[in-house]
Amino acid sequence: MATNLQDIIRANQMLKDIITHTPLQKDQVLSERYDCTVYLKREDLQVVRSFKIRGAYYQISSLSKEELKAGVVCASAGNHAQGVAYSCQALQIKGVIFMPSTTPKQKVAQVEFFGRNYVDVRLIGDTFDDSYAEAMRYRDEHHMAFIHPFNQDHIIAGQGTVGLEILNDLEETPDFIFSSIGGGGLISGISTYIKSISPATKMIGCEPAGAASMKEALKQGGVVELPEINKFVDGAAVKRVGEKTYEICKQYLDDIVLVPEGKICTTILKLYNENAIVAEPAGAMPIAALDFYKDQIKGKSVVCVVSGGNNDIGRMEEIRERSLVYEGLQHYFIIQFPQRAGALKEFILNVLGPQDDITRFEYTKKNNKSNGPVLIGIELKSNQDYDGLIQRMDELGFGYEEVNKNQSLFSLLI
Repeated sequence: MATNLQDIIRANQMLKDIITHTPLQKDQVLSERYDCTVYLKREDLQVVRSFKIRGAYYQISSLSKEELKAGVVCASAGNHAQGVAYSCQALQIKGVIFMPSTTPKQKVAQVEFFGRNYVDVRLIGDTFDDSYAEAMRYRDEHHMAFIHPFNQDHIIAGQGTVGLEILNDLEETPDFIFSSIGGGGLISGISTYIKSISPATKMIGCEPAGAASMKEALKQGGVVELPEINKFVDGAAVKRVGEKTYEICKQYLDDIVLVPEGKICTTILKLYNENAIVAEPAGAMPIAALDFYKDQIKGKSVVCVVSGGNNDIGRMEEIRERSLVYEGLQHYFIIQFPQRAGALKEFILNVLGPQDDITRFEYTKKNNKSNGPVLIGIELKSNQDYDGLIQRMDELGFGYEEVNKNQSLFSLLI
């Protein structure tokens, strides 16, 4: 039976003394940028720095005494694992948590911190789906309750309390709510509540362009498994959405926006620099999606759910790099340099623009050859400077290959 309004109200009553009622803040910077009223639902300030505690605790607390005694098992890319770990420690039950080996170290450490001695963390596979398969095998072998990250009724109801809080805290009726989609639990819960109370509110799902499993499911008319995904937005990189969440999204979503990973990186940096908000990629995604809806939201009331803030500081250089490439400011070339004195000086003086900066330079001199290949990274002040750079290389006879446009080479570089 599908999650309904009453399920979410019951979940809220059960959770109100367990979770943080996170703030709904008007964001002046974003409101001025998009000429509308933008509110941020700050789930990055939740107990485990994401919304996942809501569904995890509600699902686990609904188990029988016998199931609680046997313990629980889950699979997660990070945030759900933290919610399960926190719940295990709070309820003093055993938990075995499977996570992809690609999960940022910061998230793994947080799971261990919240679970203390009650959880056993196991890193398996490269994606959530790999961890999920192993967790299901372990569940069957040890007869433990499986706590799904998105495809269980109590999980969806728990996540739906985000929508309940939004409507309770907002004096006006929101015209749009933007929320991220991984497996679909969060947006399924929110949309179930919102559409029951305010059917005119537009529910806009946001998926990574490289992991658009819900968009594809809706296109195909049923849940499908993507053959491969871009794992960068780790909190939303899921090959296959849930059957329950698919049915709810099919009923309630007004649109899904596919957001490029590089655009998400730009948004993460802006949120940090302009708003002092540390958002993980999945948490920043709904805000990144506003650019694709700027005409429709003008003059409207808009809520963006910042679903989590578990971002590993070690990823920031990669995030900056991806942002610069997406914005057309960072370019990589393999250039054939003449092996003669003065060739590099000629390139710097006559090819580079006055505000262009060399950020990477790798040169291998080869004996008995007139040219040597150089890998060079150039950061531009403006993306409009790109055409002039290419023109000068052509005019001065520097042979080159653009690494940014060769996905195989680029994937080795970044």
